[in-house]
Amino acid sequence: MSSISSDKNFKNRLVDSEKFRNVIGNFASGVSIITVRNNETNYGITASAVSSVSLDPPMLLVCVNKKTGTCNAISEKGSFTVNILLENQGELALQFAKVNTEKFNGVDFAFGELGNPVLKDQLAVLECRVVEEVTGGTHSIFLAEVHNASAVEGDPLVYFKGQFGQFQKC
Repeated sequence: MSSISSDKNFKNRLVDSEKFRNVIGNFASGVSIITVRNNETNYGITASAVSSVSLDPPMLLVCVNKKTGTCNAISEKGSFTVNILLENQGELALQFAKVNTEKFNGVDFAFGELGNPVLKDQLAVLECRVVEEVTGGTHSIFLAEVHNASAVEGDPLVYFKGQFGQFQKC
C-alpha cells in the first residue's frame, strides 16, 4: 500500500480551484480589516483568513494576497493591526475589499501603539508584530505576536458562501 505523500500522481489529483471555492465557502468565518502604515501611506484589506495560533505567547496568523500593496507594506514594516468587524459593518468590509481605491475615505481611525491605523468602533482590535512570513500559493502567511488587544460587547460580521451576514446564537 502506498502513502499519499509518496504517490507521484498526488499533485494531479488536487481538486480544481472553483470546486475548492464552492466547498470552502461552507466554512463560516469572521470578517476583519487588516491595516498597516508604511512609508507615510495607509494600507488596508478585508480578510477572513485570520486565526489564533497560540496563547503562550499570544499569536495569530493572517493570510494576505501577495499582489496587494497591503501585503508588501506588512512585509516591509513588520507589523499590522487586525480590526474585527461588527455585524452592521458590511459596507465597510466591501469598501476595503475593493482594489485600487482610497479605502480610508470617510473612515474614522487613529494610530495604534505600533503606528498602524486602528479603525474606530470595531468589535475587537489586535495589534501585531510579524515573527515569520511564509508563502502559501498566492498568499503570504504572516505569523505574528499580539502586542495589544481590546474588545467591546457586540456581535461579529460573518462571511459565508460569498456573502456577509450575522451570527445567530443558539
